[in-house]
Amino acid sequence: MAATTTAVVALGAAVPAHAAPGNGNGNAHADRHPGAEPIVIAHRGASGYRPEHTLAAYRLAIRQGADYVEPDLVATKDGVLVARHENEISGTTDVATHPEFADRRTTKSIDGVSVSGWFTEDFTLAELKTLRAKERLPQVRPDNTRYDGQFEVPTLEEVIQLVKRESGRTGRTIGIAPETKHPTYFDSIGLSLEEPLVRTLRRNGLDRLNAKVVIQSFETGNLRELAGRTRVPLAQLVDGSGAPYDLKAAGSATTYADLVTPAGLADIATYAEWVAPAKNRILPRDGSGAIGAPSALVADAHAAGLRVVTWTMRVENQFLPTNHRIGTDPDAKGDLAGEIDAFLDAGVDALFSDNPDVAVATRDSWLAGEGAA
Repeated sequence: MAATTTAVVALGAAVPAHAAPGNGNGNAHADRHPGAEPIVIAHRGASGYRPEHTLAAYRLAIRQGADYVEPDLVATKDGVLVARHENEISGTTDVATHPEFADRRTTKSIDGVSVSGWFTEDFTLAELKTLRAKERLPQVRPDNTRYDGQFEVPTLEEVIQLVKRESGRTGRTIGIAPETKHPTYFDSIGLSLEEPLVRTLRRNGLDRLNAKVVIQSFETGNLRELAGRTRVPLAQLVDGSGAPYDLKAAGSATTYADLVTPAGLADIATYAEWVAPAKNRILPRDGSGAIGAPSALVADAHAAGLRVVTWTMRVENQFLPTNHRIGTDPDAKGDLAGEIDAFLDAGVDALFSDNPDVAVATRDSWLAGEGAA
């Protein structure tokens, strides 16, 4: 599906598989695929303003102008895909306050890490629907706690139906960027994520080349599998350190750093259309935590025929480089627009943000100032 000789379909537009790389003159537009403008993906919805992975967060993100919304996907006991950041749900739901589920608390090894709590795979969808979402970062985002207890855990199907309704309401096609969470783990317990994901896309008419869908994963093996199962674009997520768990579990020494070498990027281009590195791989931070000149990653990825999306743009100081913070309070709002400008100047094709309103306004302002370049 994703051979580099075929046409690559971006999140919203078809582009040549091997668009010409930048000319090295520092013009970000010269290193971006022709005819494409940077895309804003709402990270778990408008999670800076509503509890993440709720229909309210996705709806607000769309109304703030996001081009795509992102549901992280995990499975229930009965094999339904639901939107949660992790399969352990004590931090994002009120499960701990439900005495009927007290005996479900357990400890598991997830991707080689011991995790204690309550897990989606131990609940049927009907049981999960009795829980209510809560803010995951209450100390950072206290305003979001006012919505605790109001929203259900949504299924992938419900997210797709919301996106369809909002697309009709707004008159613009909203995209969806699902991420498969812990695919090796879910395979190991007989709850594979790939098949129900593709079935759900197909049932909704979204398993096609021009659908505004992109599937993401931090693992490599399930993306290679999906390349043979679906026609939608794929994105290889690349963390700031460590290695893909599927490769680590198989005894491979390959790290995320290896994936973003020119050879690694060329390999990614055989099964995916996007590479999605953590921010520090594109704009490394110096000893003081400030960002400066970009690495070669964006240019190398474009040369390999890949588009680049980075994560995650958040407004609070603690998530920003030091040269874009305002004041010393880690939870106060900093200069997110300035950070986004720096990544757009570095040539990224898309970005994830918890604050879609800021990201969209900054992107639009950047385009107005740079579009004629």
